[in-house]
Amino acid sequence: MKIAMIGTGYVGLVSGVCFSDFGHDVVCVDMDPAKIEMLKRGEVPIFEPGLDTLMAKNVAAGRLTFTTDLEEAVQGVEAVFIAVGTPTRRGDGHADLTYVMAAAEQVARALTGYAVIVTKSTVPVGTNRQVKQAVRKANPALDFDVASNPEFLREGAAIDDFMKPDRVVLGVQSDRADEIMREVYRPLFLRDFPIVTTDLESAEMIKYAANAFLATKITFINEIAALCELTGADVKQVSKGIGLDGRIGNKFLHAGPGYGGSCFPKDTKALARIGQEHGLPMQITETVIKVNEEIKDRMIQKLLDLVEGSFNGKIVVVLGVTFKPNTDDMRASPALKIVPAMIGGGAKVRVVDPQGRHEGESQLPGVQWAEDAYKAAQNADLIVILTQWNEFRALDLKKIAKKMNTPKLADLRNIYSERDAKKAGFEAYVSVGRRDYFRTED
Repeated sequence: MKIAMIGTGYVGLVSGVCFSDFGHDVVCVDMDPAKIEMLKRGEVPIFEPGLDTLMAKNVAAGRLTFTTDLEEAVQGVEAVFIAVGTPTRRGDGHADLTYVMAAAEQVARALTGYAVIVTKSTVPVGTNRQVKQAVRKANPALDFDVASNPEFLREGAAIDDFMKPDRVVLGVQSDRADEIMREVYRPLFLRDFPIVTTDLESAEMIKYAANAFLATKITFINEIAALCELTGADVKQVSKGIGLDGRIGNKFLHAGPGYGGSCFPKDTKALARIGQEHGLPMQITETVIKVNEEIKDRMIQKLLDLVEGSFNGKIVVVLGVTFKPNTDDMRASPALKIVPAMIGGGAKVRVVDPQGRHEGESQLPGVQWAEDAYKAAQNADLIVILTQWNEFRALDLKKIAKKMNTPKLADLRNIYSERDAKKAGFEAYVSVGRRDYFRTED
């Protein structure tokens, strides 16, 4: 089967590469000539473990190509996937559909035969019907169907999520479109992965509901963590205790500095906006958005408490600034609020992140970048763990403490413990939602 993938951002590139690994002939299209040239050279513009190897394999097999020529790319295809950005629109919180609608119109004018036009981008409920109207207006004679196929890829584990999904959601309107979509995902059908076939609106809503629920779960445990600190409970034990309940599950119950990334912030805002437009406020989702911002403020206060109420003149080392490990994505990362607050308070901030510098240099002006935690710790007053990269999970804390001016540790991912910090010689330590805060007496 021949497939065109419009957009080579995170979703489009991962999906295109994985579809080609299924055995399909895939043409990935992007309007950015520099990005296409980069891909043709075998260079991947995003960091996703294993993606470069899988891409090279399928390019070599002749199943995967890249182009800026959309008209040529869609000739003879059976399915065209639209995987362009839907950023939050300034002013109203709605998803910006400018790129989706522009892509749909370009595809409509370029197609000469039947194809299923598939929305892979995350879009508000009702968008696929708007896409259908736009395509029909741009090319009234075109024979086509539209389909909704939302993605559920976790950054850092996207290939595994695509190849071994919890489910595939297909929103279709005709038997013909259903047949083609099933052929696209044939390898997953053969291995009995769950396929949910539904109407367009339900498919669109599934994506938003899933992300809003996961964001709610993260925010809930972060709010419980704050209460644990006041009552003497331990959020790690609480998370374990409730996570063993099969109705709840243990995923997304790790307390920290709040959620970020390309999906949860954008999608919760969009869902809240959809509710407002229909006269039904999404009160839980709106509260989640509000509380998630407040959590970041609470983290800043924790850090202030560790440095006696002032960042001025302090040297602070931040370990990790991407919103999660195994990605270079800085979008809506808690670091984007926490680090500037420290700099604004007069701190000198050193950052260590295995993949964050490329994006971080422009988004975190004023920080110094270091190659490893040990060099960065020299004469520092505070170490802050913001992202739980593997290389931060087994640090020689004693070695770090000896290098510091005032050995203090803010473990905002609960990687270590009071015992670890005390044993290493730290004079102050704080985590999230645990009763292991301590400060030694002078």
